Formats: sequence, C-alpha cells, structure tokens
Amino acid sequence: MRIVMLGIDLGKNLCSLAGLDETGAVVLRRRMKRASVLPFTAQLEICTVAMEACCGAHHLGRQLVAQGHVVRLMSPAYVQPYVKAQKNDERDAEAIAEAATRPTMRYVEIKSEAQLEVQSLHRVRGRLVAERTALINQLRALMLERGIAVPQGRCKLARYLPEILADERNGLGPRLRQLIEDIREEWRSIDQRIKGYDDELALGAAAGDDRWKTEAAAYQQARQRLPADAADPRGAHGSPGSCQERYAARPVG
Repeated sequence: MRIVMLGIDLGKNLCSLAGLDETGAVVLRRRMKRASVLPFTAQLEICTVAMEACCGAHHLGRQLVAQGHVVRLMSPAYVQPYVKAQKNDERDAEAIAEAATRPTMRYVEIKSEAQLEVQSLHRVRGRLVAERTALINQLRALMLERGIAVPQGRCKLARYLPEILADERNGLGPRLRQLIEDIREEWRSIDQRIKGYDDELALGAAAGDDRWKTEAAAYQQARQRLPADAADPRGAHGSPGSCQERYAARPVG
C-alpha cells in the first residue's frame, strides 16, 4: 500500500487524514491530534500532501516541505464540490485529496514566515479600522438622537465635533458631552495605532523588502482599478499623510 496523495482536513485540535493510492482509491483514513501529524508524515514515503489554505496550513506546509513532501494548498471553495453527502471531517479529507488530483486545480502558494507577518499586520490594522468605524457610528447615533446630524465622512465629523461640543444650546447634557469626549479620545488612540501600522508598511516598502513591496504593488494595482475618489481598497478611508498617499506616490519595482 503506497500513498501517493494525502489529504489533510485541519482542525484546531484534531486533523482527519485520507490517503489515495495510484488508482485514486482511498487506502487510509485516520484521525489524529494536530501534533501527531508531522511524526506520522515523517514515516511515509515521499508523496503529495493536500490541504485547504486555512489557518495553520502555511506553517504546516513549510514543515511538510522540509520532510521532502510536495505540498498543495487549495482554496476551500475549490474543494467544496468534491465533498460527498453527509459531510464530516473524514469526507472533507477525502474531498481534499480528490480535488488535488484534478489537473486543472488552482493552488495557493505557501507563504513564508515573513509574508505571514505582513498579513498579520494588515489583519490587526483592519480590526482597528473596524473598531474605529464602530465608534464613529455610535457617536453619530448619539448625536442624531438629539437632532444633531453631521455630513458623511470621518474627517468632516472630526472637524465639526469641537464646534458641536462648544455649542451649549444644542441640547447635549453634561454627561453626554463627557461620553462624546471619551469616545473622541478613544478614536484618537485608535488613529495613532493605525498610523503606526501605516508607517511601518510604508517604511518596509521604502526599505526595498520584497515582502513589503509585494503588498505595496498589490495595493497600487487595486487602487488603479478604482475611481480617484473611491475608498481605500484595504478597507480604511485615507487621510492626509496616510499610507494610502505614500503608496500611491512611491514607485514599486
């Protein structure tokens, strides 16, 4: 029994494995802890290991490559059509192995640790942007309940807010004014953190690091496909001196 294709369905604690032979028949079905996967694959002959490109797949993929295996990562959307009825982890592993045998399958390149660091930076930045948006929406709702409407746009709200707080005849009570000031202070703190990440991205691109230049080039390509006044394709609205403007002004290559 020689396994030529091993499909792994990754879980937080347990992983399901399905092995196919040269004919495509399933010759192995096994469920084991995540920590036991590498010791198990180390005992196998060199084969192709297929996984969905999900959390932890790139890290495990690099370790499997170090063992000599050929690793194939696929988008979960491309694996789903091969899942049979009564979906479970074992059938998912079998579907992953079967999908990887298709000659027209598209694979995801394994990310290096440096690339994952940049990806993590963008994800943390994106979470902060979402938190800032939630704060701004809450702030607008609190004022709108008192009949105070502010034009759309984060910068416009920041510009009008001091005038609103200075107006003692607009119906805002002392406690609400304090709440608004607290929200504004939290907003400033998030702005500073986002700016720090933007500066880090810009400095990395300026230093010529390939992992940063790749991100900058992808951003420029996305931006060029949008109208000039469109929102930042990374999910945040640009501000004066922001990473958006620095990326747009810097040639990449």
